[in-house]
Amino acid sequence: MARYRCTVCNYVYDEAKEGKKLSDLPKEWVCPVCGAPQSFFVLLEEKSEEKKVEHTVSQVLIDQLAAWGVQYVFGIPGTSTLGIVEAIRKSNLKVKYFQVRHEETAAFMASAYGKLTGHVAACLGISGPGATNLVTGLYDAKLDHSPVLALTGMVPRQLIGSGSMQEIDQYAFFQPICVFNSVLMSEKQTTSVATLAVKSALLSQGVAHIGVPNDVQKLPYEAEILPFEGRMPNLAYGQEEWLIEKAAKVVDQSTRPVILAGHGARGQGSKLLKLATKISAPIITTFRGKGVIDWQEPLNVGCHGGVGSTAAAELMQKADLLIAIGASFSDLSLIPQKKTVQIDINPFMIARRYPVEAGLLGNSAVLIPKLTAKVAGKQNADYLSEVTRLKAAWISQLEKEADATAKPIRPPYIIKVLNDKVAQDAVISLDVGENCWWFGRNFSMRKTQKLVMSGILATMGFGLPGAMAAALAYPDKQIVCLTGDGGLTMVLGDFLTALKYKLPVKVFVVNNKRLGMIMQEQKVEGYEGWQTDLYDYSFADFAEHSGGLGIKVTEPSELPAAVDRALASSKPTIVDIDTDPRRFL
Repeated sequence: MARYRCTVCNYVYDEAKEGKKLSDLPKEWVCPVCGAPQSFFVLLEEKSEEKKVEHTVSQVLIDQLAAWGVQYVFGIPGTSTLGIVEAIRKSNLKVKYFQVRHEETAAFMASAYGKLTGHVAACLGISGPGATNLVTGLYDAKLDHSPVLALTGMVPRQLIGSGSMQEIDQYAFFQPICVFNSVLMSEKQTTSVATLAVKSALLSQGVAHIGVPNDVQKLPYEAEILPFEGRMPNLAYGQEEWLIEKAAKVVDQSTRPVILAGHGARGQGSKLLKLATKISAPIITTFRGKGVIDWQEPLNVGCHGGVGSTAAAELMQKADLLIAIGASFSDLSLIPQKKTVQIDINPFMIARRYPVEAGLLGNSAVLIPKLTAKVAGKQNADYLSEVTRLKAAWISQLEKEADATAKPIRPPYIIKVLNDKVAQDAVISLDVGENCWWFGRNFSMRKTQKLVMSGILATMGFGLPGAMAAALAYPDKQIVCLTGDGGLTMVLGDFLTALKYKLPVKVFVVNNKRLGMIMQEQKVEGYEGWQTDLYDYSFADFAEHSGGLGIKVTEPSELPAAVDRALASSKPTIVDIDTDPRRFL
C-alpha cells in the first residue's frame, strides 16, 4: 500500500486507511478537497513490512527525504558526497540516483521535475565546483517557482573557513537563491532540517539547500523518521465572499472581457472554459500557459507577447477588462495596462505591474468556480463572432507560412509537422533560442499535452535535461525535446545519460548553424551579424555513434517520415534538421 499527495492542495490519499489503491479508483475520481484529477497526485511513500535500520546521518537524511516524497537525486559523486551517495545506494530504491555528466544538468532536471509534478526532486554536488555548477539550474527553479532541493557536500567541520581544497563559503553562496538554506552541523538536526527543507521548497515554491560536511555524513545516528501527514497545510484556500462579489461586479460591467491564463492556471482548463463561456470572453495564454486550454477550443485565441498570435494581440488591445489567472506579467508577455481582476496564489504577483480593481489571493482551483458562480451570464454574439474571425485569420496565416517545399527547411514547416504528429498526450521540453520563438508562435498545444521550459531565466541548455526529467515523471508518455544547435551543444554530453538510463527522449534540433535568436537581435538593433555562426556539426552522427538513433534531415520531403521514425523509436533519438535562419525571407 502507498500514500499519495495532491500537488494542488497537499491532501494525502492513504491507501491503507482508505482500503483501496489509488490506481483502482474510477478514472473520473478527483481530489475530495480541491477537485484535482488523479494525475495531479504524486507518490509519497510505499509502505514496507521490513524494519528500517538507520546507521549514519546520511541514511537518516535520505530516509527522511524519502518519507516526504523525494524520489530522485540527480548528480555526480565525489569525495565530499560519498557518505550521501552510499546512503542512497543502501536505500533499496526508495530514493533513485541518476548520475549525470554535468551538475548543471542535474539542477535543470530537478527544476523541470518540480515544474512538471509539483513535487521535490534533489540535485547533488560536491563542495566547491560541484556546488557552483548547480547554480544556473537552481536559478531557473527560483525564478520559475519550482520546488527543488539542492544537497551539497562540504569539507569536514574542522576545515570550514580554513581555505582548504575545494572549499567555498557555501552557505553565503546559496543564500540569495534559496527559500531555505542550512548547514547540517549536528546529527540531531538531521530530521528537522530535512523536513524543513522539503516543506519550504513546497510551500514557498523555490529552492531549498542543505550543506552536509563530509565528517557529519558518516556519523553514527539513529532517529525516528517524521511522517509527512499532519505537518503540511492544505493549500485549497480562497478569498472572502465580499471580495469575490466585488470582482464579479467588475466583470459584469465589462463588454469586452479577456481572460489571461498563465502557468499558475495549469490543470484548471475546464474551470476556465466554464467562466469564459458564461461571460463570452476569449482566452489568451502566456507562453508558459500554452496548453492550459486546448487550442481546439474556439475561445482559445493563442499566446500574447512577441511570439503571440495576431488574434490575441488585437483582442487584448481592445479589451475593457483583463481577468488574469496565474500570470506573472513578465516583460516579454507585453500585457498592457487594463482594468483588471486578478487571481493568484502568490501575494507578490497581485498588482505586480499595475493596480487592479480586485485582487483575489488563493488557489485558482478554488477561486475560478467561485467567481464563475457569482458573475452574471452574458451572450455577446458580435464579440464572439469577432473572436472567431480573428482566430481563423491567424490559423490561415500559420498555414501559409508552413511552406512544405522551401529549402533550407523553414521552421514554420518543422513546427507544423511536429504539431501534426506529436502525440496528443506528449510531454514537450523546450529549449531557449529561435526554436523557442517558433514553438511559441506556431505550435498548437492540446490540453492533454504538457510543456516544460525555462521561463523567466530563459537559459539555453534546458531542453534535453527537461526531457529526461519528463521521461522519469511520465514513463508511459511520449517525450519530445525541441532545441537548437546552440542550446543542445551546451548539454550534449548528457545525451549519454539518456542512453545510460534508457530514457527514450526524442530530440528535434532546429539546426540553423548559428545562434539564430542573437543574429536576429543584432539585426533589430542595427548591428552587423558577428560571432553568431556555429561550427557545422552532425548531431545525428553523434547519436548514432553513441548507441542511440540519429536521423539527419536536409530535404523538406524527408521530414514527415523522419518524425514518424523518431517517434516510433524506443531509443534516445536525435533528429537533426537543417533549417533556414532567415525567418520569413
